[in-house]
Amino acid sequence: MSDARDSEALAVTDLRRTFVQGDARIEVLRGVDLHVGAGEIVALLGPSGSGKSTLLQAVGLLEGGFEGSIRISGEEAARLDNDGRTRVRRDALGFVYQFHHLLPDFSAAENVVLPQLIRGTGRPAAEARATALLGALGLGHRLTHRPAQLSGGEQQRVAVARALANAPKLVLADEPTGNLDEATADVVLAEFLRLVRGEGSAALVATHNERLALKMDRVVRLHEGRLG
Repeated sequence: MSDARDSEALAVTDLRRTFVQGDARIEVLRGVDLHVGAGEIVALLGPSGSGKSTLLQAVGLLEGGFEGSIRISGEEAARLDNDGRTRVRRDALGFVYQFHHLLPDFSAAENVVLPQLIRGTGRPAAEARATALLGALGLGHRLTHRPAQLSGGEQQRVAVARALANAPKLVLADEPTGNLDEATADVVLAEFLRLVRGEGSAALVATHNERLALKMDRVVRLHEGRLG
């Protein structure tokens, strides 16, 4: 019999993170429990310094030092070795950051092709997938442009396409519109939500903007290291 948790994109249980600075112990995460269903888009709301980025780093398996359980698509990931973490990040997760982090010497299409090639997808299929994703984001005419030739909103759209390139079960987005003006942020977020839903991925989106958070399926609030 399958475990009901296996249908969840993410299940975090009693997640804790403490930093030591000299004689001081700083508890950033104090026993976080969080569940994100398959295909669900959840806003992680909280002010700067509340631990949102720390939580996303934990879920994204980007650093160690955490206590608790992190199940991604039914797999216990918190205690995987480096190779296992790399595999989960490559096959099950997509990332969108506040700054796009695109490779400057590659075109928009190449930035979306590259993660697929790393996963083992053949180049023709990877290029077709990149063209389809960028076209869905209104960038069909910008495929050969490098990041420096794109506007801030266009750069972030490419970052969204890159995050979805390998059809991840879960997309993690850390203030994905934080560097954009309000009007552009609204457009990019709407396109992000439309594309993620169309792809059938789940998403956990960290933001301090309540107006944007309310556009998602559900809002959870992080305060003093706990979800309330």
